[in-house]
This record gives sequence, structure tokens and C-alpha cells, in this order.
Amino acid sequence: MSNTKETTVEYNSVMNMDTVPFGDFLERFRAVMKSVYHERADINRMAIHRGMPPFVLREIMSVNPLSVAIPEEFGGRGGKIEENLALLAAASYESLALSLTLGINSALFIQPVAKYGLSEIKQPVFDRFLHQQNMGGLMITEPGYGSDALNMQTSYRRLGDSYHVQGTKHWAGLTGWAEFWLLTAREMSDSGDLKRDIDFFICDVTREGQQIVVEEFYENLGLYQIPYGRNRLDVTIPEAHRLVPETTGVKMMLDLLHRSRMQFPGMAMGFIQRMLDESIAHATQRNIGGRSLLTYDQVQQRLARLQASYTVCSAMCLHSSGVAGIGNDLAMSGLEANSIKTVITDHMQEAAQSATQLVGAQAYKLNHIAGRGITDSRPFQIFEGSNDILYAQISEQLIKMMKKVKESNLYGFLSQFDLTRKSAERLRKLFDFELNLNMPQRKLVELGQVVSRVVSTDMVLSLGEKGFRYDLINQAIEMMHQEITALMGSFGFENNSRVVEAYQEESSWLHLVQR
Repeated sequence: MSNTKETTVEYNSVMNMDTVPFGDFLERFRAVMKSVYHERADINRMAIHRGMPPFVLREIMSVNPLSVAIPEEFGGRGGKIEENLALLAAASYESLALSLTLGINSALFIQPVAKYGLSEIKQPVFDRFLHQQNMGGLMITEPGYGSDALNMQTSYRRLGDSYHVQGTKHWAGLTGWAEFWLLTAREMSDSGDLKRDIDFFICDVTREGQQIVVEEFYENLGLYQIPYGRNRLDVTIPEAHRLVPETTGVKMMLDLLHRSRMQFPGMAMGFIQRMLDESIAHATQRNIGGRSLLTYDQVQQRLARLQASYTVCSAMCLHSSGVAGIGNDLAMSGLEANSIKTVITDHMQEAAQSATQLVGAQAYKLNHIAGRGITDSRPFQIFEGSNDILYAQISEQLIKMMKKVKESNLYGFLSQFDLTRKSAERLRKLFDFELNLNMPQRKLVELGQVVSRVVSTDMVLSLGEKGFRYDLINQAIEMMHQEITALMGSFGFENNSRVVEAYQEESSWLHLVQR
């Protein structure tokens, strides 16, 4: 009877939290973070150790933050993207690792299951998240097949009413922690060849035959609170636990990844705001040469760029709130999603670098949030698609669209394209030229950097139209125009340099001194 009573109390508590207004829900979440990170423990000391103290995760999950991603019909708050973004922002103000933990659960497990899972398995899976504080993640990356995910070697065969999945995955966030995993694999044909399409399976590691063996935990450079490692798969998954794509598995994966990338601004929002607040506070309090650090022009320039990044991120959050719901098919939204992910992760890293530069030596401590932010934010430019690759993909998609409409003038296309129409006219002098549609890869990357920032500028203009404060909008637009101008200068510069492989020959400066 005692177990039943405890379960009932826990259930009622969860349901009460899930039905309160979102503002109250968010304040409760912030209060719990304040308690565990600043009153019961010191987050700056906690963050330099691997993992997370059990009481921290237990207290945070007791608020049931993942309920925001679960549809209302299954007991959640409704899966509203704006609520998820706001939750991620609140978490990342205190801990980027916590925000990423919640982002992995929501964008890489709960949302795909809500959209593509069979009806019969959704309720029992989501009940475990709501009432037992379970977590879920996604395994795509394999040793030897990182960015080349379409050639993954993890395979499956059908065995009666189940699937036998075998392979090795690594760099899955929450390795060894999560009870649920989405596993990606390719079907093995009778001839032993792997088919081209990709399938997703829900693995419940608490069930017999579904245990995943962690062969190694990695000593990751940052994000100490999240475990990563190498996982060996040899599991048998029930038939009902296979996700059902609307068309193909590859398009399902693109829809999933693009939706996740569009939610990066949620994780970036609180992080950038924290870097800004820490920087302003330090510059206000610190005196150099008898003057407040805040009075120096270079300091003002850094703070203004940080503040502009805050505005750009706000614009992206607003944009994603309107387009990234699971009811929308984002499989073909690569240019849009990749622009958001690349630009905001570049700005996250720049924000941490600027905050560290402004704070100085104090920030160069592992227990200071600014310096730690450099290593914590750096992998965001790599995972879910390396930014260099995504920038090239942006250009490839742009060129494909330009060829389709038979337009070779960059301004001519951008001025008619939905994602760049508002900002193209302001930058006409930079873009009014015939674009070489057969450029080398390095130029594809540079052009992608430009286009992604034009797309971001459009989002800032839309934010202004909604009533966001005018001075912050102008500041952000000015910064984006400066970035675009500098990037176009690089794009116009011909550089075909190649690595000199045997560079050690005749390249010793010391030998020249001794002549």
C-alpha cells in the first residue's frame, strides 16, 4: 500500500505542475535551479567535475521540465515549441549542460516519438517521462561515420515480430544515463548488403534483450555534466517500437534534425544572456587607469556585439516558435534550419570568448562561467552537423534553387527569396553581381556564411515588426551588416592555397640564422 500511496502523491504533484500557467511553471523551474545550484551546492565547483550529483538531477526533474515537449493528450503541457525554447533558455542561463540535457530529451527523442511513434506505445513511454523521471536520447553517430551518417554500418534484420539491431554508436549525449534511446540502423538484405534507407527504433534499456553495453566513457573536453561514450548494440526491439516515416526514413531523419537545429536558439538564449550580464557587471565594477572599464570604446564595442547576439537569438526564437512544431514537415527546410544552427552557435562561441576577454584572468579558471563557456559552447559548432559542412550545404541548396529559376544574379534571387527578401534591398550593393554557380568548396563555405547571416537579418527585421525594442533591433542589424560586409570581402578574394605536405624541407628558421 505504501508504494501505491507514494506513486499517487507523485502523480498528483506532476499533474498539478503540468496544468499551471506556463509563467508559474517556469518560475518554479528557476526556483529549483537556484536552490540546487546556488543554495545547496555551488554550480561553479560542481561544473568542474564529471557527471551530476544525484540530488541535482532528482530535484530538477521533480518539476517535470520534459512535460513541455509531451503532447497534451498524453498528459504533457502540449509540446509547444515556444515553451520548450523558453525552458531551454532558462536552463542555459544557469547551465549549458543542463539545457543540452533537456534539449536532447525533447528534440531528439520525445518530439520524434510523438510524431512518428505508433499510438499504442506513446502513452506508456511518455508516462515513464512524466511519472518516473525517465530520459531519452538519440544514437546516430558511429566510429568512422560521423558526418557521413547516411553510410552508417549499424544494421538490423527482422526476426518474427521484432528487429535484431547490431552495431556501434558513439558520442550520444546521456550515454549510460538514459532509459530510452532512438537507435538508427539500415536493414540488411538477404545477400548481406545494407539498404540505403534508415530506420529508427525505440530501445528501452530496462527491458530484457534491449540492454546497451557502454564500452567506454569519454573524457569530453567540456560539458562535464553530460556523459558521452562508445556503445555496443546487440538488441532485440519489438515491432511496435519502430518509428513509422511518412515517406522515407532519410526524410524522417532530416525532419528530426532540422527541427532540432531550429531549437538551438533556446539553448543559446540563456547562455548568451548570461555572458552579456556577466560582462556588463564586470565592466561596470572594474576600474582600469582610474576609469570604469565600461567607458572604454573597445569594451563598448564588445558589449554591443554581445547585446546584438542576444537580439539575433531572440529573433530566431520567435521564428522557430512559428515554424518548428511537429505538425510541420521540415525535411526540406535545410537552408533555414542550417542558417539558424550555424549562426547562433558561432555567436555562442564568440560570446564566451568576449566575456572571457573582458573579465580577464579571473575568467581563465575552470570554475568561472565565462572561461568554461568557451569549451562548453564549442561542440555546438560541431555536433548535429559541423558548421563548415552546413555552410557548404546552405550554398549548395541556394545554387540549386537559383538554377531552378534560372537566376544567376545573387541580389536578383535573394530579393525574391522568402527568407531573405526583407534584408536583401539593404545590401544590394554587395550582392548585385553574377554568381559563379560552379565554385570550389571553400567558397561554398564562405557564401554559406554570408547567406545564413542574411537569413538571420531577415528574422531580426521580423522581430522588430512585432514590437521588439527599436534600439536593440538597429544595433543587431548594424552588427549583421558588418559581418556580412567582412565575409563578402573574404568571398571576393581569390585564394587557392594548398597545404605543402613535405613542408619540413628547407623551412628551418634556425638554419637561416646559422648561415
